[in-house]
Amino acid sequence: MTRCAVLGSPIAHSLSPAMHRAAYAELGLDWRYDAFEVGEDELRGFLATLGDDVRGLSLTMPLKRVALELADTVDPVAELIGAANTMLFEPDGSRSAHNTDVPGLVAAFAERGITGADTAVILGGGATAASTLAALRAGLKVSEVTLVVRDIAKAERLLDLAAALDLKTSVTDFGQVEQIGGFDLCVSTLPGGAVDPYAEHFAAVAPVVFDVAYHPWPTQLALVAHRIGTELLNGLDLLVHQATLQVEMMTGRSPAPLAAMRAAAREELDEREPQ
Repeated sequence: MTRCAVLGSPIAHSLSPAMHRAAYAELGLDWRYDAFEVGEDELRGFLATLGDDVRGLSLTMPLKRVALELADTVDPVAELIGAANTMLFEPDGSRSAHNTDVPGLVAAFAERGITGADTAVILGGGATAASTLAALRAGLKVSEVTLVVRDIAKAERLLDLAAALDLKTSVTDFGQVEQIGGFDLCVSTLPGGAVDPYAEHFAAVAPVVFDVAYHPWPTQLALVAHRIGTELLNGLDLLVHQATLQVEMMTGRSPAPLAAMRAAAREELDEREPQ
């Protein structure tokens, strides 16, 4: 039996098993997909235990950076942003690292008919913000971005990435939020709740808001955006689209069953809601 899995720490919250298993069922594949708790220092040893029945791995935090060091080849997007969320085991025995977060974000926007923009504001300065920068520049041709972070001193890596992308970028902190506004897109990459004190402001700074949180949902940012009529995307949109790309890469089948995977993810989330 061909096997795939998701690795990370913590891993119990992952929706990947629900989505990938739904895809296998829809595609008529007798494949297995598991979840394993694997820390950064444990990844090398874990990979060494795998047999030739493993086709691919989905990688969550904190494994996205160390995966690059353990792959024989790295795709250009993963190399550019310094993070891989997918590892494939090739027929010749080699490992290849890929990033589906960037094209997944582009696909999530495209599903809503959003294929281009000039300006954007990104809330947060972590790995998801890096993927967002690359997606906005390469996929939507955004030319100017404002980064709003909690600690400006930690934004240096994002500024280096923006320079590599030839993307005009400025950085500010949440103490200056009242001066921030007038964008085509707003993307919050912060955990649910982190934007709550500024939700009224950021829900109105752009006609489209993408809040990458998805559980618990809705966030305060989402509630305000809905109330004032701002178009809203959430983390489930990104999660499903990046997972469909993983399924296509791992199985060689295209297109992946997006609707079935989204339904499985939503059902899983509904089951987690307190009764």
